[in-house]
Amino acid sequence: MKITKVLDAKGLACPMPIVKTKKAMNEIEFGEVLEIHATDKGAKNDLSAWATSGGHELLKYEEDNDIFKFWIKKSN
Repeated sequence: MKITKVLDAKGLACPMPIVKTKKAMNEIEFGEVLEIHATDKGAKNDLSAWATSGGHELLKYEEDNDIFKFWIKKSN
C-alpha cells in the first residue's frame, strides 16, 4: 500500500482527529491514501464512521501500543 500522507493526531481529543483528518484529506488527490495515528479511544468509531459517511474507503485499521492506526483511501 502506497501512503501519500501521514497524519499524527496522537494526543488530540475528539473532535480534533476528525477535523485534522478532514483537512489532510483535502490536501491529497482522489485514490491516494492517508495514514492516521491517533490515541483518542473515540477515534476508532469516529474515523470509521467519518470515512464511510464521506464516501471514502477505510482500507485498514489496527491498534499498536495504544496507538490507533487507520488507512483511508480518498474516494471522492
